[in-house]
Amino acid sequence: MLLGHRGARPVRRLGARISVSRLPAENTLPAFEYALASGCDGFEFDVRFTRDRRAVVCHDPELDGKEVSATNYADLARGGDNLACLEDVLARFGDSAYLDIELKISGNEEHVLGALWAKLPSRGYVISSFFPEILLRVYQLDSSVPLGFICDRREYADRWTELPIAVFIPHYKLVSEKLIGAAHHRGVKLFTWTINQRRDLLRFADWGADGLISDDPKLLSRTFLEPE
Repeated sequence: MLLGHRGARPVRRLGARISVSRLPAENTLPAFEYALASGCDGFEFDVRFTRDRRAVVCHDPELDGKEVSATNYADLARGGDNLACLEDVLARFGDSAYLDIELKISGNEEHVLGALWAKLPSRGYVISSFFPEILLRVYQLDSSVPLGFICDRREYADRWTELPIAVFIPHYKLVSEKLIGAAHHRGVKLFTWTINQRRDLLRFADWGADGLISDDPKLLSRTFLEPE
């Protein structure tokens, strides 16, 4: 499974940086289109909640100096346009992409499930989070929803065995061939992020990782989809 991280993001390599002007802004519908057009199976994106309980696609807690959770949806904008909502992503990509829906904060899990029930992604999806309490709340509401635990610290890495998850999503620096085998032994898939070097992509693929998440969708395509 090849997934664009927030759709796509600029990547620094060998002291150079891809021009931001050449890429759509991350966590936007054009960024998701870019990931799919580059050959990805889908993409990861972030969901926060506004004061009026809209599920918006946004990574940071603030946008243009406004706290997302304390601002009504109509008063938030990106590039002059309203932020995309979860419903927008489901409507446009629910039949064409695997969706990794990362919940950044708790408190509106019911809304997320309502949106999913109204437009269930036909290519597969996972609700993921760094926070076990969010995953447990979703599981309490609907135990059939596939869940993913994200982890970037070794001291929290064992928590995945305690949670009702379908996918474990550790940072690539935590991943070993042994860990992938342990996940598979428990019937859990392993995705890893954020991998922006070809050698690392090939190594994790050789070890049997189920999903690879990169800032650079075209790197994923060049590594796995284009003939050598």
